[in-house]
Amino acid sequence: MSAGLYTNLAWLPRPPGDFRQRCRGLVDSGPSPGEAIMHLAGYALDESQLRQLAARIEMLRAEGRSLAPLAPLRLGLLGNATLEPLVPALIATAARHGVDLECTKADYAQTLQEALSPDSLTNRAKPDAVLLALDHRGLPLRAAIHDPQAASSGVADSIAFLESLRRGFRTHAGALSILQTLPALPESTFGSLDRSVPGTLRSLAATFNAALVESVKDTQDLLFDVAALAQTVGLANWHSPSQWNIGKFAFDAQFLPLYADHVGRILGALRGKSRKCLVLDLDNTVWGGVIGDDGLEGIVIGQGDATGEAYLDVQRAALDLRDRGIVLAVSSKNADDIARSAFRQHPEMLLRENHIAVFQANWNDKATNITAIATELSLGVESMVFLDDNPAERALVRKMLPQVAVPELPEDPALYARTLAAAGYFETIAFSEEDRKRADFYQDNARRVILQTQAGDIDSYLASLEMKIVFRPFDATGRSRIAQLINKSNQFNLTTRRYSEADVAVFEADPKLFTLQVRLIDSFGDNGMISVVICRPGTKSAWEIDTWLMSCRVLGRRVEQMVLREILTHARARGIEKLVGRYLPTEKNVLVRDHYAKLGFRLLDTAPNGATTWELKTSAEIAPAPMSVDRDGFDLVAV
Repeated sequence: MSAGLYTNLAWLPRPPGDFRQRCRGLVDSGPSPGEAIMHLAGYALDESQLRQLAARIEMLRAEGRSLAPLAPLRLGLLGNATLEPLVPALIATAARHGVDLECTKADYAQTLQEALSPDSLTNRAKPDAVLLALDHRGLPLRAAIHDPQAASSGVADSIAFLESLRRGFRTHAGALSILQTLPALPESTFGSLDRSVPGTLRSLAATFNAALVESVKDTQDLLFDVAALAQTVGLANWHSPSQWNIGKFAFDAQFLPLYADHVGRILGALRGKSRKCLVLDLDNTVWGGVIGDDGLEGIVIGQGDATGEAYLDVQRAALDLRDRGIVLAVSSKNADDIARSAFRQHPEMLLRENHIAVFQANWNDKATNITAIATELSLGVESMVFLDDNPAERALVRKMLPQVAVPELPEDPALYARTLAAAGYFETIAFSEEDRKRADFYQDNARRVILQTQAGDIDSYLASLEMKIVFRPFDATGRSRIAQLINKSNQFNLTTRRYSEADVAVFEADPKLFTLQVRLIDSFGDNGMISVVICRPGTKSAWEIDTWLMSCRVLGRRVEQMVLREILTHARARGIEKLVGRYLPTEKNVLVRDHYAKLGFRLLDTAPNGATTWELKTSAEIAPAPMSVDRDGFDLVAV
């Protein structure tokens, strides 16, 4: 398997023969067809099928149908090539990644005008993000062989040009920009010497890409590494002189679904839709053979054997994911002690028991085990990726848990790790120290669940955790994580309002707002940032709670009591007399429907759509939970 893995999106199942009819049937799929759209988008669709699905999505949207649980996102699309085929491909593919995408396409090569004019089509649409689909022909980047100064100026001018676009869209639309690296051309001037001769196109592309990475680093804008994508499938395949000459297509049309999938991954990550947990089957997935039949000494794993090394690659890939914060779990049809024996005793195993957050080895079906894993980790099943060599098991999990991502695998185990990586389930737009520790957070959480079952009562359990809660206002240090939580928290989220990192930066500087970022530390370790609150000034000495969300990892620990005590403390210090809270129902936040009632708020209003409004006087007293409090970054005199 070579470029076909990528070109054909081979990790996705093939579309059914009646795909067109299924698209047509979306109109009859109930009041909220979002789940059905996601299911259809989950096939390996070609350009024609992407158009069919996109047309139905736009039809349903025009009818005013809710596409939940797809998360809405508006995208501006600009470039120096023909963009029309991209629009339906992006709309349909975004649904695969959990996004309800509305696209605004600018006219051909109108990037600068669109960015600088406040009344341009793109700026009027107020997109959440703009994709600047520019290649080397859309930048002031020209070959300048043997002229280092001209080459350097061309790169600097190109970066400055992009910065003017980014600034324009940020200023006039409040949008972040997604910027593409430049794929090198397959044609060279000097052969292998090209990279070391200033001013060749190959040298310019490398220099430009390095400069672009630096210019995007530590900003709110995002990078789309088209250069890496093109290299993966082959530069001679990616660039099509014929298609450029005929229709001004920036890359070969065969890669349109792949390009759209990579954009969809970024958009999904922007909306917090990336997966968080890799669930591993064991027999013939992380080692060769069936341990229950072949015994510990009979499984195939380790150096010196082609098959054994292939399974080592799978284990190495899993460990690399864990090192960047992806939680690992096991779902295997095996006796528990036999399955664990490989992790404990086999000298060639890279994976060990302490790498696995939840170990489900039993005779239940895999879907039941995955559901149990999700519950134990306090994650939704939509956060799960299931890796299994057995087509029947994959089909069963897809049928019973369609929210779980289940990659198709080739027969050759040497390609398992590559296929998992190619699928891009764990795309991220930022990486922090807290992200790196996330696997440990969830693993500790699973241990807390075990402790809870052993404790005599809830008070004893909570006291044994020796918890400390830390309150800070929004700041630059926590900004990225705050935006991440705002955009990915669904279940414990009272309003599900989404704000970008740029919005969070504005909130930090607004003295009229009250903001909280909350961390929780216990005897198992630091849980990281687990709650975010935004209060806005309301009428008659009131604060309106615009946003209140919390990680489900800390449910049942009375954290919400302590957060409310903190809000009340600051509110009273500022002369606020009451809090107004709203619950805006979604498909996923029924968990917090009674949140305000449980905390003593008084119901003011119930809307026809189920939204409720609540009120609490700031003189209210809320009982403390068994945890100490650290407060930092506030005006302590006022508090």
